[in-house]
Amino acid sequence: MTTYEIKVKTGDRFGAGTDANVEIVLLDGSKKQTKPAYLDNWFRNDFERNQLDVFTIVDETDIPEVTEIKLKRDQTGLFSDWFVDTIEVTNVTNGVSSLFPILRWIRPDVDIHFTIYDTFLPQYDPRPEQRNSEIKEKLMLYEYQVKRPGLPVQIKNLPDDEQFSDSHMWDLLTRKYTIMAGKTVEMIFGQTAWETLEDMKSVFSNIFGNPLDMDVWHTDENFGCQRLNRVNSNLIRLCTSIPDKFGVTESMIAPFLEGFTLSEAIANNRVFITDLEILEGIDCQKGLHVFLPNDPPYTWIAAKMWYNLADCHYHQGVAHLGCTHLIMEGFWIAANRCLSPSHPVYKLLGPHCYALLAVNTRGFDALLRPGGYVDKTMALGSDGLSELMVRGIGQWRMNMEGDYLEFLKQRGVYCRDGSILPTFYQRDDSLAIYDVIRSYVTDYVSLYYDTSEKLLNDAEIQNFGQELFKPKSENGCGILGLPFENGRFTSVDELVVFLTSMIFTSSVVHAAVNFAQYDTYGYFPNYPPMLKGPPPKNKNPLEEKDILNILPDKSVILESMLITKILSGRSVNSIGDFEMTYTYDPAAAQIIDKFREDLKSVSRKIHQRNDKVENKYDYLLPEGVPNSISV
Repeated sequence: MTTYEIKVKTGDRFGAGTDANVEIVLLDGSKKQTKPAYLDNWFRNDFERNQLDVFTIVDETDIPEVTEIKLKRDQTGLFSDWFVDTIEVTNVTNGVSSLFPILRWIRPDVDIHFTIYDTFLPQYDPRPEQRNSEIKEKLMLYEYQVKRPGLPVQIKNLPDDEQFSDSHMWDLLTRKYTIMAGKTVEMIFGQTAWETLEDMKSVFSNIFGNPLDMDVWHTDENFGCQRLNRVNSNLIRLCTSIPDKFGVTESMIAPFLEGFTLSEAIANNRVFITDLEILEGIDCQKGLHVFLPNDPPYTWIAAKMWYNLADCHYHQGVAHLGCTHLIMEGFWIAANRCLSPSHPVYKLLGPHCYALLAVNTRGFDALLRPGGYVDKTMALGSDGLSELMVRGIGQWRMNMEGDYLEFLKQRGVYCRDGSILPTFYQRDDSLAIYDVIRSYVTDYVSLYYDTSEKLLNDAEIQNFGQELFKPKSENGCGILGLPFENGRFTSVDELVVFLTSMIFTSSVVHAAVNFAQYDTYGYFPNYPPMLKGPPPKNKNPLEEKDILNILPDKSVILESMLITKILSGRSVNSIGDFEMTYTYDPAAAQIIDKFREDLKSVSRKIHQRNDKVENKYDYLLPEGVPNSISV
């Protein structure tokens, strides 16, 4: 007789625990197997959510190393659903253990087989019927829906697998927001109007702390820093000639060229430009003056505030919500529709799509519903911001805007030696992490696709490419600019580029546009999402009171401060430290360990740089970059 110890880890998901009867059979490679055994500990409530249960079974069949298990549950009890993380089986006689990643809801009344480490390309899976049946079920759970014409596909109904592992996380945030917003403005900001801009600063230390930019918000250095190292660095590009539509002459800007002529400054890569043409026709005014730093001080400050009003709408609508949250949702839906949880690419992507669908489902309703945050605090309102998202997403191509290296090159700001924009720390840190992710993905993909034939014969990965390529009208994602032709992966390098872009966008790109929000938006005049009255139409001198008069009501300012503070918070694990372990294959686990060490090296270099510079940039320290779009 042989004794086996069986450790069962039930998942940390709502409804994961079960009251059902659970049966297990142990097998080896020769199909030697034990008799069915029920897993039950007397006087103990087994299989509770997030609980580890240990069972002992004794069987006459000796299996030196268990390489497969057969699992079955019935529908006994009021709560019979069951989500299992892992099962570990140990032959007590020889001490050999085998780990089986389950990571699934267990269907009732059917035998389900799991193999050690559970990682197969579909053409090598010993249970193809079970695998295909599982994918067919997921097709019904992960359905596309276009919720607004022009926007990407989104999830029709949020599957149980995508619910927050702890739904109270967002409930707490909601309660915090409600409590703070429920306090009267007078209690927090005082009853009287601000008489000076300095008066406004006094409230921050009593609420959430001072935003980083508060004391320098009015300076031109800060205005330039916002184009590089705050929430929106997506627009700045190298200027090779002054656009005709810009309306700027050399004589206008000569005082600011530090002794260069305009031609010399352009030739020396010293002139840069941003263009918000995408906003044309969305509640914008035409024919306004060109404003310059030598205009009357408060007139120039007002002009910068109005520019930032436009810039922040691009940030939220395009750079943030549109081209991270919404774009990536379709990719993860398609992955679930096409890839088995046993597929190595599914296991690679899983940590970087954690909570994405739940965040989008809950968050977009709160932000964009009529009368919600956007309507209350942003000049364009939810309809205008949605239109801007449609425009931005319509211009997005995965092989351009979605490929970080190409996006930098397209704008003329790709540089690794500091010769172009030497204080563009967001770019430098992004490139450092990009290289680490690219190396990680290359090593991981090469482990499973050591020949191109394996890729070409992988029906699931090819279906994934097709589903992304197909137009939305044909129940696809309609992704433009995929880095492979006609929805078909033909080389391992194409797959590496594609997966690198997915992971980089879900982690680094989102972190860059998200976590500086409070430092940027917190002190309202610094980056105002709403202003009153029209922009300045001439260069007449303005006064401080004119700046105060264009600020919205205190309730709007409080609302903006609250939501940007909440959105800037980090409540999940950092990149490489996965909330849920998908990969147990020892060879792949070594690659993940190297990934983590490489990220630590990047972190050390960023800390060393920050120790030497006056204006530190720490939003992309790897320990502060989440794995996924999880807030």
